[in-house]
Amino acid sequence: MKLYYLAGACSLAPHIVAREAGVALEIEAVDVREKRTASGKDFRAINPKGSVPALELDNGEILTEGPAIIQYLADLKPATGLAPANGTMARYRLQEMLAFLSSEVHKRHVPFFYPAYESVRALSLDALYAHYALLEQRLSAQEWLVGEHFTGADAYLFTLTTWAGHVGLDLARFPAVSAFRERVAQRPAVRAALEAEGLLNHDTR
Repeated sequence: MKLYYLAGACSLAPHIVAREAGVALEIEAVDVREKRTASGKDFRAINPKGSVPALELDNGEILTEGPAIIQYLADLKPATGLAPANGTMARYRLQEMLAFLSSEVHKRHVPFFYPAYESVRALSLDALYAHYALLEQRLSAQEWLVGEHFTGADAYLFTLTTWAGHVGLDLARFPAVSAFRERVAQRPAVRAALEAEGLLNHDTR
């Protein structure tokens, strides 16, 4: 399998999940502005949406959207607990959290990456603080976002926290989230993913 990624982007989350699961994965960087892969392919021919992540399966199929890829990779190695079993309430809780991170937290970062949306950045930052307050409450009561073990949702939130400095979000206001971020950053699989993307020695805060 091959994961198409942009260093430090949301594609980092499934990259972490793959390494946590021990899934053999080739990675190829994408220039999302030019829509070209590192090997010179037209990325739109791989993913017409033009965005990362995109996962090329062994049979040639392409799977897109981070939450779907996270669950797919986790399900390849169910014993890892990266995603609870399908049909269980725990699985629905994982999907609930992935949906919140994707549709609410992740998307509130968009205005900070595109100059055309500068006028709504203050509103987006206010919303991010409100969302992080909810995450702070949860992580003050438990070590991980879903259940008692590290899951794909934790990989996703960790990735989002690395954007805090870029958007002007003061993580120091959220001690439980900050402790979570440092805890995740020390996991060997996370460090391996960061190193592979050239981010291990970067200050991503």
